[in-house]
Amino acid sequence: MQILVSSDERICCDTELIQRIEGVLRGPLERFASHLVQVTVSLCDLDSSDVGDRDKICSLEARLSGAAALTVRHEGFTLTEAIHGAADKLERALEGHFRAARRTTAVSGKQPLTLPAAEALTRNSAIANADP
Repeated sequence: MQILVSSDERICCDTELIQRIEGVLRGPLERFASHLVQVTVSLCDLDSSDVGDRDKICSLEARLSGAAALTVRHEGFTLTEAIHGAADKLERALEGHFRAARRTTAVSGKQPLTLPAAEALTRNSAIANADP
């Protein structure tokens, strides 16, 4: 999975920031890595003069092999909040995408897209530990 980072002129997009972003994204997206071709990160600072504005924006676009790209966006008070918020949204969007793909393939009878066995184990243990 390739991660590309770009920013506007108000954000210093140095090597340290790129490494931090890659660290934030690799964790939650690891289980989707075999299906992800590229993730594009766009950072923007609106530099609002109003105190308390959510003026830091992180947009993520995930390009999937054999499917349309998924795009999410999160606005935060800080760049860190915007990046983490967007990463959480992208993880949920990918979960929904693959859940829908599994449902569609179950109806059509085609071979479903699969995620690593760890996801199935996590779900099974959550079901087993659920209160009756």
